[in-house]
Amino acid sequence: MNPAVPPALDQVIHHPTRLTMMAFLAGCAEAEFAAVRDYCQVSDASVSRIATALEEAGYLKIRKGAVGRRPRTWLSVTPAGRTALKRHLAALQAIADAAQEAGAGAGAKAEASGRDG
Repeated sequence: MNPAVPPALDQVIHHPTRLTMMAFLAGCAEAEFAAVRDYCQVSDASVSRIATALEEAGYLKIRKGAVGRRPRTWLSVTPAGRTALKRHLAALQAIADAAQEAGAGAGAKAEASGRDG
């Protein structure tokens, strides 16, 4: 990887809470709003705001309904959202791999120059 051209991170899901939500939802067919809120450890307002942004990007589907007389909201990742998450995770892995490789190379150079001096 050329460090001057880093892999493209998806700015829609790059924020840690959005990434956590997407990863959680990618692991299931659908999750109730409260389960997502509890897993992400954020407020109802935060889940609502993030879910709306992800839905507008086409990454999430929001389904509203009721259980008995109580309103409920379910969230699920769309096929486009799954693809975006996979690409984002691959980009993060590429960055980590390149940094590790560069660090190993720099360490070897420093070690070699230390022996020469």
